[in-house]
Amino acid sequence: MAVNKRIKVNYYAVLRDQAGHAEEWLDTPAGTPRELYAELCQRYPFVLGEDRLRVAVNLEFCDRSQPLAEGDAVVF
Repeated sequence: MAVNKRIKVNYYAVLRDQAGHAEEWLDTPAGTPRELYAELCQRYPFVLGEDRLRVAVNLEFCDRSQPLAEGDAVVF
């Protein structure tokens, strides 16, 4: 069973427009940025495919499979 963690998410450009805000805190079971983006696509009308995104965790660009931890800041 996945344990929820509190993650800060920042959105830029078209994702900010589609989400309707620039940032939010989420309680999520997502273990990676890839899983987090899939979850967010269920919540918002995001039209960009995962392959079109860059992701950073805690201000460092990373692979979409990097593990997420409590309190991480994710930028799409």
